[in-house]
Amino acid sequence: ARLPLSVPLVGASVAAGFPSPADDYLDHPLDFNELLIAHPAATFAVRVAGDSMTGAGIFPNDIAVVDRSLTAADGSLILGILDGDFTLKRYRCKSSRTWLEAANPAYPPIPITEDSQFEVWGVVRHTIRMF
Repeated sequence: ARLPLSVPLVGASVAAGFPSPADDYLDHPLDFNELLIAHPAATFAVRVAGDSMTGAGIFPNDIAVVDRSLTAADGSLILGILDGDFTLKRYRCKSSRTWLEAANPAYPPIPITEDSQFEVWGVVRHTIRMF
């Protein structure tokens, strides 16, 4: 069982600073479990390695929140297993073609063929930027 943990949510938008900590600005508590996890039994998190998705704002050591209950569609960000290795890529499928697409021009698209051992493990719902 998970414990509900929450932090105060400031009720003002912040451009580049932080509002006064006065109670007038506090909104309802924000529970990160509710915010990030729609299907608890099917959700897990993975740490990102590599730089193939930096163009999508996903960097090494970031955390990807993956939901296994969702079905990947063209354009979904997915965690997949390709020929025995995990990969985080954009899932593309048009007509009879399927491929994985990086968000870094240094990495070419990866075609998924009849010979590929490929499975979508889940759809990435959120990423958490770790500095």
